[in-house]
Amino acid sequence: MSLRDIDLEQAIDSTRSLGFYGLLHIPDEPSLEQAADSAYLYTKDSPVSFVLEQLEGVFESELRKKRLQDLGLSRSEYLQVDRSFEIRASTFSGEANIKGVSEIKAFIGGGFGYMIMMFIIIYGGFVMRSVIEEKTSRIIEVIISSVKPFQLMLGKIIGTSLAGVTQFAIWIVSASILLVIALLVFGIDPSILVDRSNMSAVSAGMSSDLSPEVFERVRIIGKEVLRIPWVSLLFFFLLYFVLGYLIYSSIYAAIGAAVDNETDTQQFIFPIILPLMLAIYVGFFSVFSNPHGPIAVGFSLFPLTSPIVMLMRLPAGIGENGVPVWQLVVSILLLILTFLAIVWLAAKIYRVGILMYGKKPTYKELWKWLKY
Repeated sequence: MSLRDIDLEQAIDSTRSLGFYGLLHIPDEPSLEQAADSAYLYTKDSPVSFVLEQLEGVFESELRKKRLQDLGLSRSEYLQVDRSFEIRASTFSGEANIKGVSEIKAFIGGGFGYMIMMFIIIYGGFVMRSVIEEKTSRIIEVIISSVKPFQLMLGKIIGTSLAGVTQFAIWIVSASILLVIALLVFGIDPSILVDRSNMSAVSAGMSSDLSPEVFERVRIIGKEVLRIPWVSLLFFFLLYFVLGYLIYSSIYAAIGAAVDNETDTQQFIFPIILPLMLAIYVGFFSVFSNPHGPIAVGFSLFPLTSPIVMLMRLPAGIGENGVPVWQLVVSILLLILTFLAIVWLAAKIYRVGILMYGKKPTYKELWKWLKY
């Protein structure tokens, strides 16, 4: 929106009343240099750096163009000088690479990691609410007369985890069937993305507005996506989901046994969710920029975050150019050891708290229960 025939104060008032983000004021000066030096951006609050950088980039481009034209460079010559450049890349074996493939792989892994986080929270909440319901209805007193508290807790955890795995399996099978149906309906041959010899035949049937360069880029991306070790990725997805769920659901079960109603769980929920949220955000930032850096490796080994961060790294493969085998083995072993330790601690809280009524527990009391 352009405001030309009113003064600055009126323009600011109009911008504010219309609800726009800000007003860029470029005064009428004799030269572009003077106009740029006198330009101001008016906003309601402090503008974000991204907006300022975008505007500064536009000014810098126009100023550079004007300075070069003043030196005798024509517009066509300037466009030739200012032409963007993208370096070509390939593997040592000669296969072409393009920018953004690693990010796509990390994003796919991040999707799996996010699913693990959501299902841990959802199914962990199921375990916690089930324990609270049985405790408040006093059914738990009848149940523990037949089984030990540890057996009851472990049965709830394993049963709910199997329900989650079953749901995952249904999704995977359904998605595979839908993919096959889509390929058959649209007549798409997946080998086209891998076989370069079919490129000319396919491009001949494509619309004329899709250039060979664009098709080659799509082909490379599709080829890299197909080269992701989907079988091992799905296997480790289920493995990390089960191990991560067993760890967190043990904590959820202990919390459910310690309280009398769901409202009292709020003080204990945030410390549980914090590592999961940290894994998502730190995983995306670190894995996208440097998947083999110390931050990505550290969070993929730490048991409370490894089910998510390691899934972000696995689309790159295992072994050379991917996740080293020793890191994968250490990550799984640490998860198993952590699960055993947390189950042992959670069982102590569960055993004492399952028959405690009428008192809101504190962290200090939970610590005492661990010593019983």
